Amino acid sequence: MRRILHCAIVLTTLLIAAFISPARAAEKVDLLLVLTADVSRSVNGVKFKLQREGYAAAITNTRVLEAIRSGRNQRIAVLFMEWSGYGNQKVVIDWTLIDGPKAAQAFADQLLESPRAFADRTSISGGIDGAVAQFARAPYFAERQTIDVSGDGTNNSGRDVAAARDEALRIGVVINGLVILSETPMPWNPEHTNPPGGLAKYYRDNVTGGPGSFVVEAKDFTSFGEAIVKKMIAEIADATPASGPTTTIR
Repeated sequence: MRRILHCAIVLTTLLIAAFISPARAAEKVDLLLVLTADVSRSVNGVKFKLQREGYAAAITNTRVLEAIRSGRNQRIAVLFMEWSGYGNQKVVIDWTLIDGPKAAQAFADQLLESPRAFADRTSISGGIDGAVAQFARAPYFAERQTIDVSGDGTNNSGRDVAAARDEALRIGVVINGLVILSETPMPWNPEHTNPPGGLAKYYRDNVTGGPGSFVVEAKDFTSFGEAIVKKMIAEIADATPASGPTTTIR
């Protein structure tokens, strides 16, 4: 009888621990940030390399690290995901704690070494849906959850992008955008990378949203790295860039 009682107590303790431990293990950070990068067909080898190198340089940038250190917990958690057509989303680097130069450099090194995930159509909606799903499995806790969408074209695959955006906003996720302007429109579909009113307007109308959300516009690919730095600082500091909801990096 005593043995049965002892086993029951042990079992009860384990069950309680199973429910309590995840909450205790969820280390607090100032921001959960999912970086999502467009690797569709319109993103050629040069654009792909510039995206990867831009994000790697940004995460190790001294201004970005200073922004991280200025937070209450002095750390953020970052996940990097690539997306293209419907159903094509891949986590390239899983949730990683960034709390200083060493962690940031390790993240950057892994990013530069990882192979490209896809080269398909452009499903921004799929990218948003895939990013939202990552927050539920994050081993960290933050009051702010942000998706960073970088891309060079409009949604042409999967469900309506505005619907995906609106669902993310309803659960408190903020979506910011980095618009990569194409110097030469695609000859077979010029409005994909150059829609009426411009790609930044398309992102503002259909992709980004939430308190303080913004679009950063890279004028050309030589300015891409600086655009990422500016956007990440604003995301970490939870502040819109000084020039307003759309900023052009020249």
